[in-house]
Amino acid sequence: MPWLAILIIVVIFLLLLLASAIKILPEYQRIVVFRLGRLLGIKGPGLVFIIPIIDQVVKMDLRERVRDVPKQRVVTKDNVTIDV
Repeated sequence: MPWLAILIIVVIFLLLLLASAIKILPEYQRIVVFRLGRLLGIKGPGLVFIIPIIDQVVKMDLRERVRDVPKQRVVTKDNVTIDV
């Protein structure tokens, strides 16, 4: 009976390891993959496989961000005031 419990624990551990090795990226995201601290490359979009303990990933969002910037009044070189 103890071997069954050990087998279940090992299977659960392997499933968790496999689940952490698969990354699914939408079209607007990429990941930068570092293997042991060294740049491996940029991957994505879609299904990406990594080595869970050895690889580190950083997600990058490629969507444009829009910000409202208030108008500013500036003076040009010839002393004309304009709104930017």
